Amino acid sequence: MAPYIKMNAMVTKAGILRATALGFGLVLPLAGTSFAWSVQAPAAAPAAARQIGTVKAISGSSITLTTDAGQAVTVSVADAARILQLAPGSTDLKAAQTIALADIAVGDRVLVTGKAGDDAGSLTATRVILMKSTDIAQKNEAEKADWQKRGSGGLVSAVDAGSGTVTIAAGAKKIQVQTGGNTKFRRYAGDSVKFEDAKPGTLAQIQVGDQLRVRGAKSEDGATIQAEEIVSGSFRNLAGTIATLNAAGGTLTLKDLTTKKTMTVTVTANSDLRKLPPEMAARFAARAKGAAAGAPGAGGGGQAPAQAADGAQRPGGGGMGGPGRSAGGDLSQMLARLPNVTLAELKVGDAVMVVASESEPGSSKVMAVTMLSGVEPILAATPSGAPTMTLSPWNPGGGAPDSGGGGQ
Repeated sequence: MAPYIKMNAMVTKAGILRATALGFGLVLPLAGTSFAWSVQAPAAAPAAARQIGTVKAISGSSITLTTDAGQAVTVSVADAARILQLAPGSTDLKAAQTIALADIAVGDRVLVTGKAGDDAGSLTATRVILMKSTDIAQKNEAEKADWQKRGSGGLVSAVDAGSGTVTIAAGAKKIQVQTGGNTKFRRYAGDSVKFEDAKPGTLAQIQVGDQLRVRGAKSEDGATIQAEEIVSGSFRNLAGTIATLNAAGGTLTLKDLTTKKTMTVTVTANSDLRKLPPEMAARFAARAKGAAAGAPGAGGGGQAPAQAADGAQRPGGGGMGGPGRSAGGDLSQMLARLPNVTLAELKVGDAVMVVASESEPGSSKVMAVTMLSGVEPILAATPSGAPTMTLSPWNPGGGAPDSGGGGQ
């Protein structure tokens, strides 16, 4: 799980630099800043230079870091520079610990302020605030486990802004997501499949048809969740057979079973391509057919065997997700355990299910987040692309939504 570090900054009228991040929220005084409240007042002094990134190398009092934009910056740490260590998730510099330059290691995250050099790639630091990569990893692992334990996800079927309630459909099951003043909202960027590109959001941004992941306290029957954190995005669920394929160019076209529109799908290095083994596809197809007919198990043939985490079949139990879990939810849960494939391994005529992000609503061109092949039996059982068989861009049963469909 990659560190949730993507920082943005703004200067407020109080002369405060607010640097916010997923897991790295700071409120930092901006040295040398003043504001003119009358026309005759002099212009504000220039702000101190700052850089945010990951430490790539250390040599003496010089640090080389790579910013989130990919720029290499050489930082000279002045003898009088303050070096502070802050715990991931902390928002108060009063809790920071003073450390030495020797305590900084490759891989650590740093926020550096100081004086810019003669070129954009250098800076003399007067203060360095760092988060240890090991601390970030531990925090992220804890959050990942919590998302697995207390997380749920599905398609948004209704939004009640008045009560702050969002209804999601996890297959055939409806879940009431209750939000409040303490709920954290994040929203995926329309042109990005990376979780770290998700930005702070609001309840008002959530629309019917969106994909949503929520973490919070569940009721005993799982029908309601008191949301602590919500991540949502406008993703498209597509299903159909490949009409054209350009593996070298990273594109394919398919006719979506639900909309009957021909879609162009771009596959990037961040797209997660998996293949469903034939025997699993047959089991899911039977369950999907039964779900489409209103039955909880395999259509007309009793209950399908459950697929355990270790891959062994176990009779009954409602499948991997347990009793009441939909086939679609189970597909998303098991994605991380399925074999990877490349675009070059696919061919025209193969059936695929795709979760895609779109840069423009209603566009016929999308970017693949997750693509699952080997689904011919499933599409035959749900020829109209039934909602019970949609995928999620996240792994609803197996971790935080940092994977963004398979990558971080």
